[in-house]
Amino acid sequence: MDKGGTVNKQAVADMRPAVVHLEDPMTLLPLGIDIAQNKYDVALLVDGRTHTAQFANTPDQFAQLTAWLQQHGALQVHACLEATGRYGDALAAYLHAAGHRVSRINPARAWAYARSKLTRNKTDRVDAALLADFCRTQQPRVWTPPAPERAELQALVQHLEALKQMRTQELNRQKAKPPAPAVTQLLAAHLAFLDDQIAQLQAQIQALIDAHPTLSQQQALLVSIPGIGAMTAARLLAIDLLNFASTRAVAAYAGLSPSQHTSGTSIHRQTHLSKVGNADLRKALYLPAVSAIRWNPVLADFAKRLTERGKAKMVIVGAAMRKLLCLAYGVLKSGRAFDPLFARSAQAAA
Repeated sequence: MDKGGTVNKQAVADMRPAVVHLEDPMTLLPLGIDIAQNKYDVALLVDGRTHTAQFANTPDQFAQLTAWLQQHGALQVHACLEATGRYGDALAAYLHAAGHRVSRINPARAWAYARSKLTRNKTDRVDAALLADFCRTQQPRVWTPPAPERAELQALVQHLEALKQMRTQELNRQKAKPPAPAVTQLLAAHLAFLDDQIAQLQAQIQALIDAHPTLSQQQALLVSIPGIGAMTAARLLAIDLLNFASTRAVAAYAGLSPSQHTSGTSIHRQTHLSKVGNADLRKALYLPAVSAIRWNPVLADFAKRLTERGKAKMVIVGAAMRKLLCLAYGVLKSGRAFDPLFARSAQAAA
């Protein structure tokens, strides 16, 4: 709690988040939130002053934040927190349900903003104040919580990725041929266990998609694109591409936007992918893009043109990843299955 006073415990116990709706986001007080596993620090900007506090990161204690905000006259705020891990999910959902505006930003943006402000100290309280100032000056995009089935799909997909990474690590240890036979046996048993867990989880993911018509229809649209299989489609569905305003926004989120570096007449570096974005999504698109270059006529023609222009292999694959993601966004946005003739005509008109 901040040093300005304490919150009446009975008032906190009886408090419910009041839903307030203000049309102009500029009238909202900026609230920065630095999230940790067991607690979170907040910084509220009011009339040029910064009020700070710290609370336990447990849902049954969230009402204390509401009480603290009301003490400072903040009926509605624009809360800003970094999109790291899942520690902030419950608090973000709570604030959204209470009628506050919530933004979850890429940590890279917060880091870059801190550097632009020449911030020399890094503490939880300083980070919260920085996020509040970022919120005030940048007015980041509003976040809305996913539907329950989409949130469940996200959790399943993330766990699937974790199991696959664990399997890769164990496979590398097995290939190293440890000298102890007992270790070799344990690795083999663990790999068999992981294979079984991965298969079960993939079945659960597909069952969840099949049980919800919207997810099922969107998956059918995605797998109509040569190169995208059922599990890649599930990964894209978990992200919910339709939350993005355009293909450019989707590509930027994935870190697949082209990055140029030129200065004056002497510096002209080769354009490359920015890679400032979701690394897991880029990883998930790599093999589908390699496959699409062979089997997807639109991607095959695209890769051929890049090859004729002398582009390197990895540059072509990166560009194909971006193109494949844009095609995925296109079929979901239009509600139409992939049609190579339509895609080519749209590409020619662009």
